[in-house]
Amino acid sequence: MAAGGSSRGEGALQSPARRERKQKSRRRARDQDPDVRLSKALSYALRHGADELGLHISSDGFVDTVEILRLPQFKAWSEEDVKRVVETNAKQRFALGRHPSSGHLQIRANQGHSLQVPELDLTLLQTLQDFPEIVAHGTLLRHWPAIRQHGLSRMGRTHIHLAPGLPGEGAILSGMRDSSEVAIIIDIPKALADGISFFRSANGVILTTGNADGVLLPRYFCRALQLQPRRGLLPLE
Repeated sequence: MAAGGSSRGEGALQSPARRERKQKSRRRARDQDPDVRLSKALSYALRHGADELGLHISSDGFVDTVEILRLPQFKAWSEEDVKRVVETNAKQRFALGRHPSSGHLQIRANQGHSLQVPELDLTLLQTLQDFPEIVAHGTLLRHWPAIRQHGLSRMGRTHIHLAPGLPGEGAILSGMRDSSEVAIIIDIPKALADGISFFRSANGVILTTGNADGVLLPRYFCRALQLQPRRGLLPLE
């Protein structure tokens, strides 16, 4: 009996490791998909690397697709591939448009920039009626102790990303990764009262610059919900 109990205990201890191995295996399989690789390459170029890559990015974040496709890392793809990735992206990370003068097809990332994009298409949210019922930030469980103590940081980006709801509510959720293990639910009335600014991106992600230091402090957390492996409340203090 003792040996059997020990075996069951060892299996229970190993289950988080097994879950992580399965998640990594799924990520590897997904990353072999050419459309996923193109989406990731576009995300980097449009959100972070345009200047480094020598791309001409407009004040509202658009870049000519022909410029992007000339880069060596994009040689395997065509304009049709770019269109397909934009149109089929469940979280609507990108938008297509035409250059106002040349008519060239252009693409931009809807949010997630570390580059300064002063005229990005964002809607200022000013009253409680502008917000969904729940606004939450997704993270991994190992990051929660530091976030609980210090708050959410922009981490080099122009905004902190928040989701308009929680996973498992029936729709694709922009603003929170599927791998998130914790959802931090934001006290929007308190943050608005203290002058924190919020915006909505073209693909529905809620964004905030936080305070003057780029941080959304823990006093604006109203709940923390563990999502995986099973749901439950986490202490805020």
